[in-house]
Amino acid sequence: MSDLKRALRAELRARRAGRDPDQLARWGDLLAAHAPALPGGTLTAFVGTGGEVPTLPLVDALVASGRRVLLPITLDDMTLDWAEYTGPGDLAPARLGLLEPTGPRLGSAAIADAVAILVPALAVDRTGRRLGQGGGCYDRSLPHATGRVIAVVADDEVLDAVPVEPHDLPVDALLTPMGGLVAAAAD
Repeated sequence: MSDLKRALRAELRARRAGRDPDQLARWGDLLAAHAPALPGGTLTAFVGTGGEVPTLPLVDALVASGRRVLLPITLDDMTLDWAEYTGPGDLAPARLGLLEPTGPRLGSAAIADAVAILVPALAVDRTGRRLGQGGGCYDRSLPHATGRVIAVVADDEVLDAVPVEPHDLPVDALLTPMGGLVAAAAD
């Protein structure tokens, strides 16, 4: 891993650790208001934790609108399995401090059913370069995706440039609480 990535991850994690819980809750509500802009009847999403933008209000809004939402289950080898989310009762604490669905597992290839794939990121730039947490879960899963990949971040996590390596896959769009859904610009 590059020193640039390591330093940027440390800076972004420190910023997230200092976020105000009330502000995060407002961001979650703002994010949920963008649900109608997201494409597809089947989407993947994730449950934001810690200082991430809370995504559960968005996921609930998607389900309430009749859409099918698949959430990830992180396996021991850091690959992702998927299960359908139907409501908060589907979630249980999991390793890495995550909340994961408890329903039947659909397999790692289930990501291919999604028209939109919402992915976490520590940061993203306007051309779609994404800085993840460093575990590589999504880098392993995204090659199976056929839908539009959308990074979900706070507005202050959209940067001018993000360092990438050859294995880092770009995203097609960005979703932020205040900026909404924006297509990644051509590089």
